[in-house]
Amino acid sequence: MNLSDLGDRICILGPSNSGKSTLADAIARKRDLKVVHLDQLHHLPNTDWEARPTDEFIALHDAAIANPRWVMDGNYSVCMPQRFRRATGLILLDISTAASLLRYFRRTLFENERRGGLEGGRDSIKWDMIHHIAAIQPRNRERYRAMFRQLDLPKLQLSSAPAIKRCFAAWDLAR
Repeated sequence: MNLSDLGDRICILGPSNSGKSTLADAIARKRDLKVVHLDQLHHLPNTDWEARPTDEFIALHDAAIANPRWVMDGNYSVCMPQRFRRATGLILLDISTAASLLRYFRRTLFENERRGGLEGGRDSIKWDMIHHIAAIQPRNRERYRAMFRQLDLPKLQLSSAPAIKRCFAAWDLAR
């Protein structure tokens, strides 16, 4: 599949720490699309990942999807229906739980900044996040796969870190 086949409004779904934000940034640069990191809309800047009120998050989300050209990374099922109605393409990153955990520890221990991170925020190891990756995400994985199968959009599923790297190479994306 060519990157252009996904259109001008691309959703990237997948587990935490799967590379959604990195891929979104690369696609945005390549296609001159506005990048929208849902974590940044869902959480308040300059906090330790404090969530915004739900109605405020949904208003920010809906304003972002009203734009004509974007690539958006994140799940947040509360606003998936309206996002999918606007989307022209979908990418599902479906990497293993072990890979997500490894990436989480690497990010929090060794990276000072990350793509899609909060303004003024600093990642740290949190037991809630480890539980989310190890216990919650595996249950969500099949739900996301089912949604992916049901959506009638141009779509691409990448099920491993090597598959994601091959996609970067095939689309000539820069990290």
